[in-house]
Amino acid sequence: MGKLTAVKVKAISTPGRHGDGGTLFLVVAPGGSKSWVQRITVNAVRRDIGLGGWPVISLQEARERAFDNRRAVAHGRDPLAEKQQASKAASVPTFRAVARKYYEENLPRWKAGRHTDRWLQVVEKYAFPVFGDVPVDRVGREDVLRMLTPIWTAKPEYARKLRHRVRLILDWCQAHGYVHTNIAGEQIGGALPSMPSVKEHHRSLPYAEVSQALDLIEASGASLSAKLCLRFLILTAVRPSEARNATWDEINWETKTWTIPAGKMKAKAEHRVPLSREAMKVLERASRVRGESPLIFPSSLKRAKPLSDMTLTKLLRDVGLREKTVPHGFRSSFRTWAGEQTNSPTPVIELCLAHSVGNAIEKAYTRSDLLQKRQRLMQAWSRYVTGKGRADVVPLHG
Repeated sequence: MGKLTAVKVKAISTPGRHGDGGTLFLVVAPGGSKSWVQRITVNAVRRDIGLGGWPVISLQEARERAFDNRRAVAHGRDPLAEKQQASKAASVPTFRAVARKYYEENLPRWKAGRHTDRWLQVVEKYAFPVFGDVPVDRVGREDVLRMLTPIWTAKPEYARKLRHRVRLILDWCQAHGYVHTNIAGEQIGGALPSMPSVKEHHRSLPYAEVSQALDLIEASGASLSAKLCLRFLILTAVRPSEARNATWDEINWETKTWTIPAGKMKAKAEHRVPLSREAMKVLERASRVRGESPLIFPSSLKRAKPLSDMTLTKLLRDVGLREKTVPHGFRSSFRTWAGEQTNSPTPVIELCLAHSVGNAIEKAYTRSDLLQKRQRLMQAWSRYVTGKGRADVVPLHG
């Protein structure tokens, strides 16, 4: 029988420890608050274990908790270590929470575009239903395999992206001490069947059909900004995100060039785009309706923001071209045309597409971006797709 009673516990006000007998004490703080502490020996080491504050934890509940701890020690367990482990487990976030945090933290440094906008969607679709609500330290290899196996061979590109993104998320968890190993890494490689290397190509129009596509775009009911942006994209052979995010201060009207800052480029290097006469006409049309937005092709709904990638895709769908091409596919149309219809050297063609050319030694000696040669090639392309030079093979030597 303990020394304390419920009445005594309520009446005690003297600061210090007040024993109930055995290992249980009521500790009264100088300010008057009261809490239960158990002093117990575990593995020859004396330990103090907090059992909770009074009156939330009554005398009877404190005695029961103290008895459970003594029984645990008698069976060779460490109740304090178990309590600390349980507390740590309660603070481990779920995979869903970590995935969203990882995405939000990295979004500012990622280049804007459809890839960035949809980065989390594949994880939400396939990973969240399997282990989204599981604390990350409890996600096991079998969970990752259960997520990947159904799509590993049926949807290989999705499966690759999914595994890579889950791996990045778990890398973040490992760096923050939530997990010890990344179970989406090499540990599961042997459990997955080999997958052939598949390159996903963007749908693109044959170059002979691009001129008609421009006519369809011009005659569409889309906003002027969307029509001009897609036309500009086709004439310059740039990536959709580069065209959508173009700003007026990047245009040099005198030299007829558009300088895209490194931060907007896939290769993270500044790129000069030679502007053909037809491309300059697009800018002139856009300047007539220019408002306060720094963007050349702002959204018609929110002029402070660029057009979305889906706006250009919708335009193609509205004119019946969605199944034949995507906005990015016009770069392939240009590349095929340049290779088949001109004698322009490969480095000139590749530099028009902002691709890196040559090995390290060649790059060290070739410092020029071949702007003048690219200017002639892009002018020939513009003439071809606007119907002014379609019948001609363009020599364009060196």
